[in-house]
Order: sequence, then C-alpha cells, then structure tokens
Amino acid sequence: MLACGLATHFLFSKDLPLLENTLKTSDMATICQVVNKFTQKPNLKQDTIYQTQRLETINKCFSKDTIEEILLALENEAKNNPEIWITEAINSMKAASHTSLKITLRSIKEGRLQNLKQCLVREYTICCNVLRATVSYDFYEGSRALLFDKDKKPKWEPSKLELVSKEMVNRCFNGIDDDDWKCLQIPDRSVSSGDVLKPKL
Repeated sequence: MLACGLATHFLFSKDLPLLENTLKTSDMATICQVVNKFTQKPNLKQDTIYQTQRLETINKCFSKDTIEEILLALENEAKNNPEIWITEAINSMKAASHTSLKITLRSIKEGRLQNLKQCLVREYTICCNVLRATVSYDFYEGSRALLFDKDKKPKWEPSKLELVSKEMVNRCFNGIDDDDWKCLQIPDRSVSSGDVLKPKL
C-alpha cells in the first residue's frame, strides 16, 4: 500500500486506540506530527511489491491508455519475465467482464483528478448504471456464474474487448434517464480545527 502510494503511514494495530485518544486532543496543526510519532517501518517479506523491479514493470504495463494496450504489455512482459503474478494478472483480466474492465480503467483515471466528493458521486452513478444494466447484464451474469449456478463460466456480453465501445462506457458515467433516480447528494460540511474529529449527525 505504501509502495503504490495508496497509504501514507504504517502503524501497528495495537497502537490504534492510543493514536485515536491522542488525536482527540490534537488540533489541525499537530495531527501530522502526532501520526508520525506512531509510524513504524513495515516488516516486509522478500517476495513483495516493494521490489523496485516489480514496481517498474507494473508502472510500465498499467500506465497504458486502454485495456487492450495493458494486456498486450503484460503479454509481452510475460515472454521474458517468468514471475507468476504477471500470468495471474493476464488470466484474471481475460476472465473478467470486458465492459467492467473498461469502466474501471476510466474510473481510475478520472479519480486521480477528482476530490472525494466527486469520486463518490462518480462511483454511485456507475453502480446505478451497472445495476440497471444500462449497457450490459454482465453484473447479473457474473453473479449467476460465480454465486448461484457456480459453473464459473460467465458469458459476457459483449464477448470481446474490442466490441465494448467508448459510447457504451460513457453511458455508465452519465445520470440515469428516470424521474425517480437522483444523483448522489453529499452535503457540504465546513471543517474547523475544533470539530475535525467530531462526526456531524
């Protein structure tokens, strides 16, 4: 998580209650200092994503603009790199819903430039479109194949990556054309140093 930039600090679970109690009496100016005091260096296994070479491979392959390009980059990498995770990534992506792959990639790219509120609204809109099968019934087909019939043989529609158009993906990011549907509304909240840790009910 730290290596990928998804986390900023690592601390032991046993220290969480003490950190929480300390933060209750802290103001905005000292929060980072308090958290830093509890930060530990993670004890990593040898076979870890922390390895520089693996991170370089991940960045090189997954920085492509399309799912097709990402898969091609992974397949080319697999020819000269015997690491199991590359083959597993290829197999996992090929087994997944083609529509979901393209929706997910676009969502990740957009999320990098959005704040939390925008991300929540975007994800809510996508979920609504997926559940309402705006462009595909893949969510229900995947549920059937993995959870109900358990044959593990979903029949995705469209059946190929190249058949999932940009227009189809775009529709999953648009609001629902239904009078009963409403975009996710998140109330604005002003946060001051005195109430930063106090939830507003």
